Amino acid sequence: MGDALVGQIAFGPFRMDLEGGRLIRDGCDVELRPQAFHALRTLIQNCGKHVDYEQMIHQAWEGVSVSRHTVAVTVGEAKKVLREYGCWIHYRPRLGYRLEIPPAEALIRRGWHFARLDTREGLEKALGCFLEAAAGDSADFRPFEGMAHCYMMLGAYGLRPSLEVYPKFKDALEAAEARESLTPELQGLRGHALHIFERKTAGAELDLLRAVEDAPGLASLRGHLFMLYAATGRFDEAEAALADAYLVDSLWPMLPTMEVLLLLCRREFDCAVACGRKAVDLHPYFPMGRFFYGYALLLAGQPTAAIGQFGIARVMSPESHCFRAHEAICWAQMGNSKEAERIVAELEDLRRTDYVDAYNLIVPNYALGRIDQAFDELERAWEENSPPLFILDVDPKMDPLRGQPRFERIRNRVFGRSAHG
Repeated sequence: MGDALVGQIAFGPFRMDLEGGRLIRDGCDVELRPQAFHALRTLIQNCGKHVDYEQMIHQAWEGVSVSRHTVAVTVGEAKKVLREYGCWIHYRPRLGYRLEIPPAEALIRRGWHFARLDTREGLEKALGCFLEAAAGDSADFRPFEGMAHCYMMLGAYGLRPSLEVYPKFKDALEAAEARESLTPELQGLRGHALHIFERKTAGAELDLLRAVEDAPGLASLRGHLFMLYAATGRFDEAEAALADAYLVDSLWPMLPTMEVLLLLCRREFDCAVACGRKAVDLHPYFPMGRFFYGYALLLAGQPTAAIGQFGIARVMSPESHCFRAHEAICWAQMGNSKEAERIVAELEDLRRTDYVDAYNLIVPNYALGRIDQAFDELERAWEENSPPLFILDVDPKMDPLRGQPRFERIRNRVFGRSAHG
């Protein structure tokens, strides 16, 4: 816990605005009756200490006498709005109420800081923080929730093999759920993972809709729902989910990136370029924003400009080999097959020491006229359960391969029975 800004106190995912009388969680206001706000403020300002009835009356009620029952009900309101963090508030007869933040809190906050960098280095540093936090307090569900997020993103971004990280994701999710039941955040993680790793869209959608209903103020849940709708060609529903997410948190870096993706899936390439330009203006240091801007430029027939964006993204996240693979597509499109071949050979050689997602090597090989190698990479992506396969049906760069018998055979295996589970 600490004063991040003047007149504000940060604790866990919350921020208390003392002057404005507001409680904020993840950027969104939490509805809280003024008197419950004052009671919570008193507990926070005395964090780690017991606050007895007399002190509570003095500090939270400004000396106005109310019954002990009223105090208990009011503190109960505060616990309820903290949801899964309400267990931080304890009561002991004759001693009073106490807000006690777990010792692992600093590690968890540092872990989420690293995780939000959206790079392999950041996610792996975050994992280290969460693992240390779990070792220090094995009863706290939050380190396991953080681990589940990291494993999922390492797989989703193609930074680690899906076959390696997805079992670890499921173990971490199960451990978190065993400690705190199924919170909306955990249900959202489960739904998103069902979609991108198992392509079970029906079950994923059910999880995500329930999570959004329980926590409408979490933009990430609507973002997961957007991805499901976009990947299954339900573009109007995807657009509605995106609009809802903007209302919740208009400055979340993923939102303009998702907007670019939707325009690309609709084959509105020039509009996607304009949107991508706005995205990098707003979030210049977000690697995926740079990538999708470059992707839009590539599909709009501007490969030289696209290489520039992929290069910037690669500097920010050098472990993301998809940026380099897309540079190869640009060189091939510009007629410089020698440079494209050099990059493809570099990535194939890198497989000896690092993971390179096969999905990223499909189109570079196809652009070089290596048709059999392109389909071999698609086959390999299927065998390795490459997460980007979830978007195979709408990914515009796969358009040249569509309709070919081998593509359709592999596509039908990707979206076989599992797509309806």
